[in-house]
Amino acid sequence: MDVELVLAVDVSWSMDQSEQEIQRAGYAAAFRSEPVQRAILEGGYGKVAVAYVEWAGTFSQTIVIPWTLIDSKESADAFAYQLVTEEPERERRTSIAAAIDFVVPMFDNNGFNGLRRVIDISGDGPNNQGRPVADARDDAAAKGITINGLPLMTSGNSYGYASWGSIRDLDRYYSKCVIGGPGAFMIPVNDWEQFPEAVRRKLVLELAGGWPAPRSAAPPVLSAQAEPDVNCMIGESMWNQQQDRWGN
Repeated sequence: MDVELVLAVDVSWSMDQSEQEIQRAGYAAAFRSEPVQRAILEGGYGKVAVAYVEWAGTFSQTIVIPWTLIDSKESADAFAYQLVTEEPERERRTSIAAAIDFVVPMFDNNGFNGLRRVIDISGDGPNNQGRPVADARDDAAAKGITINGLPLMTSGNSYGYASWGSIRDLDRYYSKCVIGGPGAFMIPVNDWEQFPEAVRRKLVLELAGGWPAPRSAAPPVLSAQAEPDVNCMIGESMWNQQQDRWGN
């Protein structure tokens, strides 16, 4: 088949219930959309395998929808239906590294043989638990797995923090520390109204490797950058500083 794709979605406490519902609804709408379904059915083999995982801290990963073959409009619609009928859960902490480490073994002996293997990470904050995220990213890339990103920069203030545990330049953090592997890219989301369009664009790129010329209002597609002044351990530092304030 054309691709094995794991959608790995942040459900940490920094995401409130309405935001989690927007995420689920956005992915469901994307799989029901004509561009995404066309990208799947007009690919080289006309079929893909997709799984949906929700993650938070080091020990908080849940396979919401296991590996599912999508090779028709009906199977794409059925995948979308499962997304909107399952209830998301909220968990503590943010470990992108643990999410990557959890997903990587899912590609082994899963019964599918894709030309590409992709992990799609969406989240609203940096790694603050577990091993360094860049190490997890590099280990996955060494296995030929691509990690793409959907950094959610949906709120902010003048102090540089989007909410507790997040950072203002999350897109730059994802660029340097999270995405990697063959053809890796990310699409930053600055407003929840952009989310459905960003998800559709991202899925088409991942499933078919192409997208029509974007409208001027569409979120940009960005590749990995060196970003020399980005600290890949900033989430861990922020967490430790907060613990010191709390006297822990």
